Amino acid sequence: MNQKRVLVVEDDPDSASVLEAYLKREGFLVAVANDGEQAVTWHAQWKPDLVLLDVMLPKLGGTEVLSAIRRAGDTPVIMVSAIGDEPEKLGALRYGADDYVVKPYSPKEVVARVYAVMRRTGAARSPEGALKHGRLTVDTSAFVAAVSDADGQPVALELTPTEFNLLASLLRTPFKAFTRSELLEACLPESDALERVVDAHIHNLRRKLEQRGITGVLVTVRAVGYRFQ
Repeated sequence: MNQKRVLVVEDDPDSASVLEAYLKREGFLVAVANDGEQAVTWHAQWKPDLVLLDVMLPKLGGTEVLSAIRRAGDTPVIMVSAIGDEPEKLGALRYGADDYVVKPYSPKEVVARVYAVMRRTGAARSPEGALKHGRLTVDTSAFVAAVSDADGQPVALELTPTEFNLLASLLRTPFKAFTRSELLEACLPESDALERVVDAHIHNLRRKLEQRGITGVLVTVRAVGYRFQ
């Protein structure tokens, strides 16, 4: 079994060494970046399976690093911050984070979150076949969502694992109104995130679909949640 790679981005040496020790104890390969610029370089060269990303970093801030990671691909990212208020969490998730951990934290909790996010990614890759709606195709076996262009050629959507799971869950049962708690359980089952976190992910998902001309498919059901139209 291949060892999973975790990139820890943390400028505090003590915090970084504790996380590194706990993750290595669980069998992960671990690299540590001490600032934002190093994090972007390590992500591009080492290609980790998951990134633990501190918000407050020298040289390049955590949200800027997250944006760079999202431009490069869909590597799962767990943000780590001393700021635990809801606007801060929603902002990070809107930028494309998959989960959010507040300092001070238990290293065991962080490791549990890493496992949870990786399980969600793995679960999304289970062989169930392709889901289709017009020009949109969601292949849950290949973990790929794509929109056909004018020539009928599929062009992949750059989605985070959480966004992919949300889209697959909604498309799998079109017209069903899902509550936020149902979507949270389907896409972030191990997380203690607030239900409103779903809104941030839906916002990102809508924007990415609309950029490819897929509009009006993610419908808000007032006082309930969302459904696929």
